[in-house]
Amino acid sequence: MSKKNNKNLFYCKECGFESAKWMGQCPSCNAWNSFVEAEKVDTTLNMSLGIDTNTLTLEPKALNDIEEVKEERIKTGISEFDNLLGGGIVKGSLSLIGGAPGIGKSTLLLQIVKNLGDKDISVLYVSGEESLSQIKIRANRVGKFKDNVKFLSSTNMDSILATVIKTKPQVLIIDSIQTMALNLDDKIPGSITQVRACTQGIFRVCKDYNISSFIVGHITKEGTVAGPKLLEHIVDVVLYFEDDKFNNLRILRCNKNRFGSLDTLAVFEMTGLGLREVKNPSEIFLDGRPSGATGCVVTCIVESGRPILLEVQALVTKTSFGIPRRTINGSDINRLNLLIAIIEKRKNIPLFQYDIYINITGGLKIKDTSIDLAIIMAILSSFKEKALKNDCIYCGEVGLSGEVRSISNVNIRVQEAIKLGYKKIFLPKVNIDSIDSKILEKYEGIEIKPIEAVIN
Repeated sequence: MSKKNNKNLFYCKECGFESAKWMGQCPSCNAWNSFVEAEKVDTTLNMSLGIDTNTLTLEPKALNDIEEVKEERIKTGISEFDNLLGGGIVKGSLSLIGGAPGIGKSTLLLQIVKNLGDKDISVLYVSGEESLSQIKIRANRVGKFKDNVKFLSSTNMDSILATVIKTKPQVLIIDSIQTMALNLDDKIPGSITQVRACTQGIFRVCKDYNISSFIVGHITKEGTVAGPKLLEHIVDVVLYFEDDKFNNLRILRCNKNRFGSLDTLAVFEMTGLGLREVKNPSEIFLDGRPSGATGCVVTCIVESGRPILLEVQALVTKTSFGIPRRTINGSDINRLNLLIAIIEKRKNIPLFQYDIYINITGGLKIKDTSIDLAIIMAILSSFKEKALKNDCIYCGEVGLSGEVRSISNVNIRVQEAIKLGYKKIFLPKVNIDSIDSKILEKYEGIEIKPIEAVIN
């Protein structure tokens, strides 16, 4: 019988990439000096091991023979969070919440814990970063907690899992996974071995005992959860706070969900009493919009079926250097350079002599190309020092020939714009026929302006 073959491999601390030798830069996440050495056991099986097929063979089942279990969900009392999960917390699920320090991960979880406690749901909140007295100070801001919510301050994952199995809470919170450590050869919390082993331990317990669990994950300087390859494929749900903690608004996105739709978001506002859910993000994003200012344009994006109105601001100034500066906050810089090239080529405007700064208000990271038209209109408005009317809204994707191409979800964009008082809606000409006439019949004075190209 052959012996197990022990090999020393190298792991990237940032993303979990494996290599047979040490490397200065990780080819997966481009982190420098992130490789650490760890022992890996070769578990490759062959028939010479003498496996007893009579006792170890598993019994596969046909799909028709598997008993169907009704999916049960727990409402958290925060509708934005419930919608993000697809209708509430699935019993026995494991969710990961990531974000920058201080952005509101622990605050949101405390609010959820309080609401669950009010519904007589047993909860165990485990913190590896704060003492019990520190947790109580933060918890007092949220409100009064019932006795069915228990708190524990520990980093010993062996003791924590034993406590969970003994007490069997309905919901488990681990804050944070990088502070936890099992009794392994590698005893350093946050190491690649510990993060993986602790997460797998929580996963096994929550599945075996039908406990809904949340783990908090810190992000690296590159803005990703530490060890994403180790955590994301293990958990059922992955939620990320967008990293703009200096803004009162908090955007929580769902990047993975085995029980619901992807690419959804929830909007919260940070207050002195915790996070407050924002039912209508459009009003928040447009709050304080200047009247009659140049370079300011309103557009409508659609995130996970939800229309959101926001403002695109542009500042075009004469450059003082040989190479003009182009910056954009909230969208792709390469997309901005493309739109600037379209303006220079199709409208014969010498923007190569000007610095251009674009800001998308509210702190959202926009991937929707329907803001192309709004960005171009904002640049032209600032360049010509001519303000656009406050009751106008612009939506459309712009092609390289200057044509305005079709966009999706036109009707819900129009409804959201009308609801917030906008009278003139500029849309791609090819989308005009798809607008529901019943929407326009309900309101008076609404003008739909078709745009075919930005050449004119």
